[in-house]
Amino acid sequence: MSDVLEADVIIAGAGLTGATLGLALASAGLKPILVDPQPFEAQLAPTFDGRASAIAFSSFRQWRALGLGDTLAPQAQRIEQILVTDGRGPGASAAAPGGAFLHFDAAEIAARAEGEPLGYMLENRVSRAALAEAVNRAGLQVLAPARVAAVAFGPAAAEVTLADGRRLAAPLVVGAEGRGSVVREAAGIETLGWGYGQSGVVATVALERDHRGVAYEYFLPSGPFAILPLTERRASLVWTESARRGEALREARGEVFHAHLRRRFGDFLGRVEAVGPRFVYPLAIQLATDLVAPRTALVGDAAHAIHPLAGQGLNLGLKDAAALAEVLAEAMRLGEDIGSAVVLERYARWRRLDNIAVSLACDGFNRLFSNDNPLLRTARGAGLAAVNRIGPMRRFFMQEAGGALGDLPRLLKGRAL
Repeated sequence: MSDVLEADVIIAGAGLTGATLGLALASAGLKPILVDPQPFEAQLAPTFDGRASAIAFSSFRQWRALGLGDTLAPQAQRIEQILVTDGRGPGASAAAPGGAFLHFDAAEIAARAEGEPLGYMLENRVSRAALAEAVNRAGLQVLAPARVAAVAFGPAAAEVTLADGRRLAAPLVVGAEGRGSVVREAAGIETLGWGYGQSGVVATVALERDHRGVAYEYFLPSGPFAILPLTERRASLVWTESARRGEALREARGEVFHAHLRRRFGDFLGRVEAVGPRFVYPLAIQLATDLVAPRTALVGDAAHAIHPLAGQGLNLGLKDAAALAEVLAEAMRLGEDIGSAVVLERYARWRRLDNIAVSLACDGFNRLFSNDNPLLRTARGAGLAAVNRIGPMRRFFMQEAGGALGDLPRLLKGRAL
């Protein structure tokens, strides 16, 4: 009908994963439409999303292949080393003498990773701005602000009705709108999950001394305390506390917050000062029971919202985008119905095991380390020491964290579709 806007793929959610998927599909000759409740301009505001994300080197290859490299590279902080320590007390510089620690160095995998670092730290607002610019440059159709109100699934197409009454139709609709996915609910895909009773307190700090591209993951009984290097001698903190303490830290006066911050941070990088607003995010795991349904596919947090430990959440979503785009591009070239069950199952098979394995591994690590049980402390200390001593094991974990292992989509190898 003439009053229905048609496309090849309707993507609900124009955040980091949804916008990446839209660009990937367009690069292969498909016509996507992006729908998001927030206009791009709102997503770029410093108060919208205070997080910074650790971008695996394979994920950054994808953005380079999609034309974002020149924009992002000057604002991306290379992660040259990662130091993981386990302790009871404040201060995140290193393990105490004789304590357990694990050290990763990009130099160990430089030849295999073509000189790439272990990853890149990018503030989400910077990534959002680069994606918005690329989406506009590519001429993708974006409906924002616009909210998906309902989705109906027919034998040949899915029809999306927006809150303002507009209707869209496509062979496939993708849920990329996060934990509360309307598309997932409309498709009847259930979720399972649980909360941790923890919150992630996120803040950006200015440092007196240079961090030298080192990321610190410091495990305390209350949860991980991550110091993640940013450009301009800054760092992003992901400070895990109980939900009650997390709210108290958000509401604390500036001098009170800084007193707690300095006690937790230590003085190994000199004086630290919080710059910009603080954010508090409740931590929970939520996994969709399937990645696909008739005329439906899920990517990113709509499919798997996980603990931020090791920064794998966004990278899983970017892997989803790369795999789904490749499956759909190949199906289009073969003349197949891109929304058919046969095509979508290829995507589900490709991503199902990796998503579940990483999600449950992050859950397990959080449970193992977020306590002060003497037996568990002894076991994890032995584990960290063993990995640290065995070079091949260290290099395996670095390659895995960088997204360089397994059956990689073309975009994660830096190749165009």
